[in-house]
Amino acid sequence: MWHQIAEDITRITGSKFEIEDRRSVSGGCINQGYSLTGNGNTYFVKINHASQITMFEAEALGLKQMLATQTIRVPQPICWGISERSSYLVLEWLEFGRGNSESWEKMGRQLAQMHQAGGSSQFGWERNNTIGSTPQINTWTENWADFFAEYRIGYQLKLARKRGGNFPDPSQVIPLVRDFLADRNPIPSLVHGDLWSGNAAVTTSGEPVILDPATYYGDPEVDLAMTELFGGFTGAFYRGYSQVLPLDSGYEKRKTLYNLYHILNHFNLFGGGYASQANRMLQQMLILNH
Repeated sequence: MWHQIAEDITRITGSKFEIEDRRSVSGGCINQGYSLTGNGNTYFVKINHASQITMFEAEALGLKQMLATQTIRVPQPICWGISERSSYLVLEWLEFGRGNSESWEKMGRQLAQMHQAGGSSQFGWERNNTIGSTPQINTWTENWADFFAEYRIGYQLKLARKRGGNFPDPSQVIPLVRDFLADRNPIPSLVHGDLWSGNAAVTTSGEPVILDPATYYGDPEVDLAMTELFGGFTGAFYRGYSQVLPLDSGYEKRKTLYNLYHILNHFNLFGGGYASQANRMLQQMLILNH
């Protein structure tokens, strides 16, 4: 497998690459990660089962689309494929540091600029991808309320009930979500889609980076909401964002609904106490809408 990956890197980059050093590094919750060094270059490689190649393809295409906005840095995808029983994704290697107030403020500004870059008149994306390892449905939809109700909350609720979770029937919740977002008509923005603090970093040179996306065109507030869900983003980040794209009124209400998607997904991935948290958020959403 490693020989094929090295050959693939050579073919794509046009520069001979032979592995001189391979080290296991963090690959996130669902992948194995490795650093490969040779011929003066280092790459980051994610490894998973061969069946997950579509997940890696979608991640690479999402990164390319984010790169094309020329707004915020993301790891450049090099190549991806299948070897033996494994799939792989090769990305550029980035050295991360701690960052400071200036770099986090810059991250906020650049994220807002990506949200303003346009590129679609509808919500969704050119293909389905994943949020963690859960399928994420991105069917093109003209109306944001319809898209989020059906393909975000409704879909996750269906999975959660199949998993044995004690949740309301999606047929009851989907109309409520539509009503909740009825007055929200955002311009479709390219969003990261999974922007918790583990997917945001600063290089040793102070350059902001976002990684591991679950890309689609949606309401830019979904990214801001998730940055608040688990914490880790500084006040400078939000200050930088609002300098470019001030938040609309009603965001404080909508962020609960937007983060419900991620809590339902965490239940579907990990189970446990996320069920009660999701049901509390559903109740809060009902209260906020009255």
